[in-house]
Amino acid sequence: MTYANFKVETDADGIALVTWDIPGRSMNVLDTRTIEELGSIVDHTTADAAVKGVVITSGKEAFSAGADLSMLEGMNKTFAEALQARGAEAAQKMLFDESRKLSLTLRKIETSGKPWVAAINGLALGGAFEVTLACHYRVASDNPKTRLGLPEIKVGLFPGGGGTQRLPRMLQPQDAMQMLLKGEAINLDKAKAQNIVGSVVPAADLIKTAKAWIKAGGKAVAPWDEKGFKLPGGPVFSKNGMMIFPAGNAIYRRETYDNYPAARAIMQCAYEGLQLPMDAALRVESRYFAHILQTKEAAAMIRSLFLSMQELNKGARRPPNVPPTNVKKLGIIGAGFMGASVGYVSARAGIDVVLIDRDQESADKGKGHAKSVIDDLIKKGRAKEADRDGILSRISATADYNALKDCDLVIEAVFEDRKVKAETYAKAQPLLKSDAIFASNTSTLPINSLAEEFKDQGKFIGIHFFSPVEKMMLVEIIVGKNTNDVALATALDYVRAIGKTPIVVNDSRGFFANRCVLRFTAEGLEMLMEGVPPAMIENTARMAGMPVGPLSLSDEVALDLVLKIMKATEADLGANAVDQSQKKLLVEMVEKQGRFGRKNGKGFYDYPEKGKGQKSLWSELSGLQPKHLDPDTLDIEEMKQRFLVVQAVEAARTVEDHVITDPREADVGSILGFGFAPFTGGTLSYIDFMGTKKFVELCHKLEAKYGSRFTPPKLLEDMAAKGETFYGRFPPKKAAA
Repeated sequence: MTYANFKVETDADGIALVTWDIPGRSMNVLDTRTIEELGSIVDHTTADAAVKGVVITSGKEAFSAGADLSMLEGMNKTFAEALQARGAEAAQKMLFDESRKLSLTLRKIETSGKPWVAAINGLALGGAFEVTLACHYRVASDNPKTRLGLPEIKVGLFPGGGGTQRLPRMLQPQDAMQMLLKGEAINLDKAKAQNIVGSVVPAADLIKTAKAWIKAGGKAVAPWDEKGFKLPGGPVFSKNGMMIFPAGNAIYRRETYDNYPAARAIMQCAYEGLQLPMDAALRVESRYFAHILQTKEAAAMIRSLFLSMQELNKGARRPPNVPPTNVKKLGIIGAGFMGASVGYVSARAGIDVVLIDRDQESADKGKGHAKSVIDDLIKKGRAKEADRDGILSRISATADYNALKDCDLVIEAVFEDRKVKAETYAKAQPLLKSDAIFASNTSTLPINSLAEEFKDQGKFIGIHFFSPVEKMMLVEIIVGKNTNDVALATALDYVRAIGKTPIVVNDSRGFFANRCVLRFTAEGLEMLMEGVPPAMIENTARMAGMPVGPLSLSDEVALDLVLKIMKATEADLGANAVDQSQKKLLVEMVEKQGRFGRKNGKGFYDYPEKGKGQKSLWSELSGLQPKHLDPDTLDIEEMKQRFLVVQAVEAARTVEDHVITDPREADVGSILGFGFAPFTGGTLSYIDFMGTKKFVELCHKLEAKYGSRFTPPKLLEDMAAKGETFYGRFPPKKAAA
């Protein structure tokens, strides 16, 4: 038989080589057709007496990154239609049957009576890794880039092709649960040590080694299907099992606050499945998988963290009329922590970088930052000496502005002060080549006002990085009223070249991310002024789904910077533009107590010397509170809502102000930029999945109790009256071809 996505060749020894190679795609994905064809191949090779064994491999550079999640989104739409047309029972059965097709196919591989070997070239993730786990043996080609893992939890799902059952039968429970609940992929050294992969061989020997295992009499039975199989960690109801699962439950609660249904389902699948024979265990997994597919958390996370992020990374907002641009040489003015970090990630991506600062010593210090980052990676075994030499050779440090002459893009990362920036622009402009684009890395100052100091405003744009640049995936691209399409296209192409995710926003004070996240930190300060115990503020924010509490985040940003932004806002917009009691608190902390945040080891928290224990809330902080509330009288759910609603309302205002014009960017930007509760799908998805009417009612309830910061904008009131959603009213633009 011939297949669209596979090539099957049987050699003289009766070994069928199944090569997965979807035409027209750079990466294999598990889609409906692939699963159907794989099922057909299993049936034919099982029935054909001439076939003695099967090797499955990939015709691409990598094995596969897993399932096409748009297939799952389509499954949910079909379920919704069936629910309406045929009722709940029929719809649930349809979803259960559809969602377990891969699981049943993989079980057929395992019980086919013919030995199957996975010959893994490059990464194998998600459902593709589950394909390899169902094989009786795994061999991998020696490739430092290869990663194996089950990242489904990161998009609100869990492995539905047997991963929750096979891994805990192969590994110690804690190792299996780590892979399932963290979603982090492992390298070949670890996979070999854990016996997930039987052997690692040179690429040229991959297929030969796989076939040799079959010819040597490789067993066509999974260990768990053999009589007398014992779980690596012992039975669930054993002394060892009872040390694992109750502790695992506690860790799950600590890490997720029960916000992630998929994480809970993983725990349940493992706990229940390990007490059952394999077929019954896989059925349990499939039931949980069908249930998780219907959760709003999975729908929100798949949409934002997979589909939308993929579309933005592919250039959904790129002007289609501009040919591809290529930043070969980048100039960075300001070699401080931010500028030096931008220089490092750019050089790492193969771009030549010029770091300019006021004197040679400062510029050299910026280059030294890049060296320290890569030295740290070398120590951890995540980089090689040659990587350091290559990166550092692409960075030149100087105090001479003439070095900007042949730069394609120049990014200004000087002090957040209009006067300093204006002086920088005056020095740089006469030296730029005619087609160079100039960008500011300002975090709050409006791009339009900064552009007034620039002669050709069409070539002026904002490229706002988040700290620490090496780890933060988001970059905010701010378009001024006169920014042209070439500048936007250049900025987008550059951000994609350095492996970051871009969002495009229109100009306003604080743009999108800072407008929203400053509401979060301000709400924490508001609670502090109300008399809420500081530890309760921090813990409740984390319970709401934020990665850190508002006081901790304020320390990370730096309290002196928060105060500076507050004073600049007050100077521009008047005293009513800032909360005076919060300003008074920060003046006390910064100017009187000398507490600047993490950078000087003291802020809302006290920070130990490096490597000497954990940070702790400043013991005298409660003494600065004007009053103290009894924690037993406080409503935890309402506090959680305050943290999320205050940010979501601000996100809605950015849509009304035309700062955000595509809901995908608000959602992806809020999760990647400031960690807005990922299980919600982002700030606008939080509103959409709650329902605009219900959200507006909640806003009014909080507004009556706590003030105008919760007042919903007119746009939101209008949407609530009409029952509209953001994704319905503002449908995302199609990506440029």
